[in-house]
Amino acid sequence: MRDWKLIMKQTAVTATVVTSLFFVHNHSVQAETQEEIQAQRSELQTNIETKQSEIDSIKEELITLTEKLNRLEEAIKDNEKVMQETEGNITKVESEVEDLEAEIEELQKDIDRRNEILKERISSMQQSGGTNSYLEVLFGATNFLDFIDRYSLVTKITSADQELLDAQEADKQKLEENKVTLDSKLAELEEMAVEYEAIQKQIVAQKEENEEVKEELERKQEANKDILADLQIEDEILAKKEKALEEAKKQQQLLQSQPAGNVSSGSGNSTVSNQSAPASNSGTAVASGNLQTIINAGNKYIGNSVYVFGGGRNAYDIANGRFDCSGFVSWAFSQGGVSLPASTSAMSGVGTQVSTSEMKPGDLVFFNTYKTNGHVGIYLGNNKFIGSQNSTGVAVADMGSGYWANTFSGHVRRVVQ
Repeated sequence: MRDWKLIMKQTAVTATVVTSLFFVHNHSVQAETQEEIQAQRSELQTNIETKQSEIDSIKEELITLTEKLNRLEEAIKDNEKVMQETEGNITKVESEVEDLEAEIEELQKDIDRRNEILKERISSMQQSGGTNSYLEVLFGATNFLDFIDRYSLVTKITSADQELLDAQEADKQKLEENKVTLDSKLAELEEMAVEYEAIQKQIVAQKEENEEVKEELERKQEANKDILADLQIEDEILAKKEKALEEAKKQQQLLQSQPAGNVSSGSGNSTVSNQSAPASNSGTAVASGNLQTIINAGNKYIGNSVYVFGGGRNAYDIANGRFDCSGFVSWAFSQGGVSLPASTSAMSGVGTQVSTSEMKPGDLVFFNTYKTNGHVGIYLGNNKFIGSQNSTGVAVADMGSGYWANTFSGHVRRVVQ
């Protein structure tokens, strides 16, 4: 469609130029002087440069937005894998819990059956007669040595029964303890799954919002291109008119038999390019050991990163701004020459614990999200911290109010003095 419109416009240009030349060469009344045409062209050139600058600006926005969309799309895929692994772990633990419950139930049945046998034997021993009476066995002794032998036999039988019961009870207790552990693990996995699902929804929403912005920018870019094409056509028409007027002026001088003057009309084409390739900054900050280096390390990722489960632990993730909370904190401290573990649970035990009243920039601050100490960031002062948040990627957040204030555990650790 745009090609057809361009053809129609170019046809209009040709028709206009031919008409202009016809009137000029036939000394018709000229509605525009050469000075007026030059003034119009000057204004058009300004408009063309302005419109070209807008198109170049939109192009840069589209490049940045496309890169962001690519990061979000990749994060969605990677996070989906982690969610599937978590669901698999939940299924596995649920199966283990079911197996343990079945074992506990079977052991309980064995214990119950054994208890019934013991009750029958005790009852038998308390009776004076019956072929199964332990008392009958004892009193049936023919002499003292026979009595001792029979007593030892009865004692062994009852002891064996008790040992078996004790062993079964110990096994049952161990299974119940294992079940408690698995129940705890299952609860944590289920909480993680809920949080992962919420995070994934936020990232998908971001992607959809950015796609809408991209579509709007593309529409705006196309509209500006059409306007630019119209302006360039108008300028071309005026340029042809200006040239025709110049030719008419020369012919008039010849007709008046005046000395032919060499009128040189340079019409060099100057092309102004406003396009500027986005700067590439692939360098890695050199660790200085200064606490300020650690605090400022993540600034370049603000608005230019995405939250990815397990992100920030390899060169690819770091180069593309893909972090989870602990991965980001570990990376930021490495820029200052400080080695930290890459999990929140491990970080919660490093350095020295300090009170909230003694917090200072560079301290680790922990938040109880889906679990105790489930999120970590670097304190900046004035109730602000920097971290990789699931809804924003690397960003500065306020822990003095709202969600982060409500989840702040008061757990603060100082790693660098």
